[in-house]
Amino acid sequence: MNNSPKNVTNKFTKAFWVSNSVELFERMAYYAVFIVLTLYLSNILGFNDFEASIISGLFSGGLYLLPVFTGAYADKIGFRKSMIIAFSLLSIGYIGLGILPTLLESAGLVEYGKHTVFTGLANSSIKWLIAPILFILMIGGSFIKSVISASVAKETTEATRAKGFSIFYMMVNIGAFTGKTIIDPLRDVIGDEAYIYINYFSGIMTIIALFAVILLYHSTHHAGEGKDMKSIAKGFVKILTNWRLLILILIITGFWMVQQQLYATMPKYVIRMAGESAKPGWIANVNPFVVVCLVNLITRFMAKRSAITSMNVGMFLIPISALLMAWGNIFDNELIHGVSNITLMLIIGIVFQALAECFISPRYFEYFSLQAPKGEEGMYMGFSNLHSFLSSIFGFGLAGILLTKYCPDPALFQSHEAWVAASANAHYIWYYFAAIGLIAAIALLIFSKITERLDKKKSELI
Repeated sequence: MNNSPKNVTNKFTKAFWVSNSVELFERMAYYAVFIVLTLYLSNILGFNDFEASIISGLFSGGLYLLPVFTGAYADKIGFRKSMIIAFSLLSIGYIGLGILPTLLESAGLVEYGKHTVFTGLANSSIKWLIAPILFILMIGGSFIKSVISASVAKETTEATRAKGFSIFYMMVNIGAFTGKTIIDPLRDVIGDEAYIYINYFSGIMTIIALFAVILLYHSTHHAGEGKDMKSIAKGFVKILTNWRLLILILIITGFWMVQQQLYATMPKYVIRMAGESAKPGWIANVNPFVVVCLVNLITRFMAKRSAITSMNVGMFLIPISALLMAWGNIFDNELIHGVSNITLMLIIGIVFQALAECFISPRYFEYFSLQAPKGEEGMYMGFSNLHSFLSSIFGFGLAGILLTKYCPDPALFQSHEAWVAASANAHYIWYYFAAIGLIAAIALLIFSKITERLDKKKSELI
């Protein structure tokens, strides 16, 4: 493929499509597990709300911090080898999550019947065996975070990059939607044990992706492979001193702190506030469904606008989404017969979240990819995920504190009335995240104005 913008073609390489296809399988695996990770940690392994949130946040955070380093290493060893390493580790990790409770059960620490019954696990240190398993998943996932997006950057031209990343992001969300669809029907059939068996599904998905890479992925782009550590270190220094990228990462962290609540707050919030029959997997699926339907349309609509302009639009939608989620606990009567107001307003709020994501995420990846020198795409795209590290740590940590304060676990109360009183202001949780989203939106607007002015001055001097 000619990389000159003058010779634009809408065709993409085989490596582009293989990358996107395995991304779909990886996202199916990840979201099937991640949507219920806090529930797995609490209901199966006996961690409390705060512990489950912190563990989930550290896991998610590490998954997005490590790409800064694994992305650079992937540039050195090549994307094919990196994907093989990644999917091998992911397969081991997901199957490990499934096997761990079985090992604990065989040791007599946990018994399973109609409901999960704990016999000492909640107070036992053996539950921390989850740590090395999650670490394996973190390493495998960190390669994927940098390599797939970097492969998209390598396999597209500047002229086709926006379209390429919109396709990539659509595949991400098809995978997210499919993965989250499975958990609720499984939960209806086998109860809390669904949080165990979903891990085997994820393991199968990553094994399929592994074989797809081995058999089908071949790229003609090899810039950067085999470079020495001195060159990698130089690249790190260069990217760490790029103040625009660092500030942009910090600002976009505000958006992702709100987005993280689909996993950090929403599953427990909706089950506790709307009842055990609530379907957090289906509710969360509103996000990828809207993204899949609209991301290409919105990307084309904003094609003549800069990446920063598109992101600005999305950033002002995110505080609105959080406010809409809060309103479900305010209305006394059902707005739609047979549908809990909590569920309804969460769905409407998530629609706005998804719209914001359509404006922000593909263009954010495009912005970063255009900053990357040839042969350093893995490093730059790995670095672009740093916002998710920060939002995971702060977003999940804050979620644990706010759930404990405003929407505590009903099992901690001796009567339902006492719990109702303790959770009367559960909607306050969303006010915190609305404020964070608004601050981030204003910050990005200021950032765009300042950088635009600086670029204008620079062009006048040339």
